[in-house]
Amino acid sequence: MLTIPEAVAANADAAAHKVALLRTPGLLLVRTMLAGAAIGIGVLIMVTAGGPLAVAGSPWAPLVDGVVFSVALVVVLVAGGELATSAMMVLTQGALLRRVGWGRAGVTLVAYLGGNLLGAMVFAALVHASGVAGPGTAAGEALAGVVAHKAGATTPELVVRGVLCNVMVCLAVWCWGRLGPGAAGLAVVVGCVMVFITSGFEHVVANMTTFSLALYGDLPHATLAEAARNLLAVGVGNTVGGALLVGAAYAYGARPVDAGVGDAGTGDGAAVPATVGATAAPATPGAPAPARALASVPRPVAARARRGDGVRR
Repeated sequence: MLTIPEAVAANADAAAHKVALLRTPGLLLVRTMLAGAAIGIGVLIMVTAGGPLAVAGSPWAPLVDGVVFSVALVVVLVAGGELATSAMMVLTQGALLRRVGWGRAGVTLVAYLGGNLLGAMVFAALVHASGVAGPGTAAGEALAGVVAHKAGATTPELVVRGVLCNVMVCLAVWCWGRLGPGAAGLAVVVGCVMVFITSGFEHVVANMTTFSLALYGDLPHATLAEAARNLLAVGVGNTVGGALLVGAAYAYGARPVDAGVGDAGTGDGAAVPATVGATAAPATPGAPAPARALASVPRPVAARARRGDGVRR
């Protein structure tokens, strides 16, 4: 398992990879669309598997929704794709370690959101054409109920639900990166996703598919104005949760401990490399900030950040 400083440094390297995708807009578009569609798969299985339970009034419906929706994030992590919500954490850590500039990180995030939205809209159009979530089906009734519930929430409620949601999503990706692929990483991803879906928190990319399906089906409460309100409020909340409460928090947690404190500061019993963090001493005289930040990280760790979707495996 990676130490916290190693994981932050690998994320910083992944952030540089994500920003570099701006130079190849076609590749960025395809990867972000794939991630948007993958999250749409989670919305689809949630309304088709959990829909009949919701229509029947089963108290188990939220739990089933949470378990089945986790396939969406698993697909993104395993198959590859550029997801905006996890990028909020990764880009923040890259900016804090000075691997990328804040301005370029912001432009990259906006591009990711746009690509995720386009992928979600295309996937929702295909689902709508299939009729599996159309009027008269249990999935269609469940979808209408979901949209009505979202429309009934106030804007501050949507923001806070977005904060809590992306804390769980980014914790899932963070733990997956530290643990690597395997049963333990998979269990953490499923558990974190189950928490945010079962609790009714809000995910901006998932809502892109939800509102696209609702608009295509002309469902009650589904208007462009309501979709824009939801995506804006939830997007702001997701950014706060992923960037600040997970990304910045763990970047701060990777700083070197004071002399004499020992290894407890890592939170995982591993020694903190002296060259990681904002106050790290240069690995070599005059070394640039990125070199200082990654000087003590083994090359395989940084290399893992460049594979697939840029998230460490």
